[in-house]
Amino acid sequence: MPAARLGDRARCAACKAHLLPPARPIGVRSGTDFDELTRDSPVPVVVDFWAGWCAPCHAVAPALDQIARDRAGRVIVAKVDTEALPDVAARFGVRNIPTMIVFRRGKEAERVSGAMPAQAIVERLMI
Repeated sequence: MPAARLGDRARCAACKAHLLPPARPIGVRSGTDFDELTRDSPVPVVVDFWAGWCAPCHAVAPALDQIARDRAGRVIVAKVDTEALPDVAARFGVRNIPTMIVFRRGKEAERVSGAMPAQAIVERLMI
């Protein structure tokens, strides 16, 4: 699905399951996908920079799942594995994980690091 359409509402023609807007975090697979998502998304994109070995990253994951569910259509939650995409993390100077950065129209707007509850993330990132 093109990033520019992620704010739309859509259902599967066969099973009628909701496809859009995404109500779960989206895994980013490449730097190109990251650039398209943050540049073309019609809604703010909260990017979680994380790693599989990071306990605080796993602790904050349920909060990000909740934000994706509660704010579907108003916010996209994306996940960047810093082990798989170190160039993307380096481009934004991510040195601590978890780090959550909100992008609006392709530009970094806010940033927060560390595990915290969903409400704290929402308030600190102004989403």
